[in-house]
Amino acid sequence: MKISRRTFGGLALGATAGLLAAPGLSSAAPKVRLRYGTAFPSSHPGVVRITEAAKAIAERSNGAVDLQVYPNSQLGGEADMFTQVRGGALDLMSTSGVNQTVVPVASINAVAFAFPTYDHIWKAMDGELGDYVRKAFLDAGLFVFPKMLDNGYRNITTGAKPILGPQDLNGLKIRVPGNQLWVTLFQTLGAAPTPLNFGELYAALQTHVVDGQENPLALIESSKLYEVQKYVAMTGHIWDGHHIFCNSRRWQAIPADARTIIEEEFTKAAVNERADVKSLNEKAMETIKAKGVEFNTVDPAPFREVLAKAGFYAKWKETFGAEAWGLLEKDVGTL
Repeated sequence: MKISRRTFGGLALGATAGLLAAPGLSSAAPKVRLRYGTAFPSSHPGVVRITEAAKAIAERSNGAVDLQVYPNSQLGGEADMFTQVRGGALDLMSTSGVNQTVVPVASINAVAFAFPTYDHIWKAMDGELGDYVRKAFLDAGLFVFPKMLDNGYRNITTGAKPILGPQDLNGLKIRVPGNQLWVTLFQTLGAAPTPLNFGELYAALQTHVVDGQENPLALIESSKLYEVQKYVAMTGHIWDGHHIFCNSRRWQAIPADARTIIEEEFTKAAVNERADVKSLNEKAMETIKAKGVEFNTVDPAPFREVLAKAGFYAKWKETFGAEAWGLLEKDVGTL
């Protein structure tokens, strides 16, 4: 699809708009300039594929849409970027948990030990549960794209001792993203969760501000966290997906033809990124093992038992609401 002269001619897009002479457009035609922020490192598929999408968007729009991608928290921590998107200072971002303060149900995909397989994940998040979450974002003034990026199943790394069961988490200072679901999860398991921006994590592990952290293998490998950790426990305790979203007012100010192109390319990028992450996680395990890090696989049952007895699932069912929880259990079974 090419964007027509009629679509763009004379349309003002505010302070972020500029001018560009491009094929099919007059020299006075506005240019849509968009900035996309993420905490992912530049080598992560979540950046690589969105950067590819940005190039495709520029080509398909005859250069009328300029999407700039800023990885590695260049524009601030995730909480900062989220505030910027809500206020309109930043156009787009991807993240998982920090949006929970404004859209509580946005973190329902991160309910501990909820998704046994990727089949369960995509059935839920590309389906009715995902639609429910996306509507909640829209009600909060944020447009969410149809496909989530895969950040993978999260696993726990430590420096002093391996995590074999829930008892090994007692008193562990573990870095978590700055949202209540993660904090509550590890508090319930007896740990001492410490919210930190991802960009601060490597140094915090290196200086023992925290004893451990939890992230997908692909991110552990691409951020070289294996350099400051000795053990990886394959807990798979949370499936972590990133919503891609835009300030709704900004999104509606973009011409319809351009919105179609952006949405199509982001959908393609997300599907490709999912395959990348799956492959990368498999390779990341071998890479991390080669660095001398020890792996162990844990039984999730004791962790779930502790959480259930402590009322963790009941609390989050109440927080997310019966309708959303029903959609979750429809796809994953009773929690």
